[in-house]
Amino acid sequence: MPANAGKRGFLERSTSSFVDAMEHAFYAENTAREDGLLQRLDPRAKLLGILALIVPAAAAQNFGVIVGLFAIAVVLAALSRVPFGVLLKRVWVPVLLFTGVIALPAPFVTPGRAIYHLPALGWSVTAQGLASAGYLVLRAETAASFCVLLVLTTPWNHVLKALRVLHVPAVLVAILGMTYRYLFLVLQSAHDMFESRRSRMIGQLTGGERRRVAASSAGVLMSKTFDLSSEVYLAMQSRGYRADVATLDEFQVLAFDWAMLGAFAVVSITAFWLGR
Repeated sequence: MPANAGKRGFLERSTSSFVDAMEHAFYAENTAREDGLLQRLDPRAKLLGILALIVPAAAAQNFGVIVGLFAIAVVLAALSRVPFGVLLKRVWVPVLLFTGVIALPAPFVTPGRAIYHLPALGWSVTAQGLASAGYLVLRAETAASFCVLLVLTTPWNHVLKALRVLHVPAVLVAILGMTYRYLFLVLQSAHDMFESRRSRMIGQLTGGERRRVAASSAGVLMSKTFDLSSEVYLAMQSRGYRADVATLDEFQVLAFDWAMLGAFAVVSITAFWLGR
């Protein structure tokens, strides 16, 4: 048996990632159908409310205010039946790692009061740098939590229609809608390509052969994507598409929506005032 027979190659890892991406999207659709607090809100009120909470989280100059907004996101997730494990795995840990890498130099390069010296390198860690890094990570975690709550608790077509009601340009909404719709088709095509190639392979590929296979597969997939986009656009034109998207669902703002929108506004204004 070859030494690397038990290892997963590039193709296997790519296929697994594609399947995970599709499962994540399907899970989001299932969560949007739960009977939770945010799921019962009108999409327009929910979109405005979430935006009203994200803005003070990004602008606050007080740790306590940002932590309080993050706690509100956690409470909303619990009341909307969004499992904490999903947020931990797909939001909090990835955002912490990504922003942590970006914020890593801040404690060493930001001028200020030195609170620690690295023994081996002699670098100084400043209090102002640690604070800057903490603000960046905490703001990113809070804003990402609110954004993911919006996506997980709202069907994607309702998000797009809410954006149009709020006068977001029709072209941008159409691009978002088409990207979401055909992303699944492209992922499925890539998955089928990798599976069919695996079924015809005997033995293990070398590193160079794997890279050549990956490059040729990416080229074929890109070519199929261009052809598909042209065909879809012509089909849409023939069916009367004129740069605007319509849905059959009608939104209706109830007293509960106004009450929740008012609560979001109160929290947002209070956070602005406390976080100055």
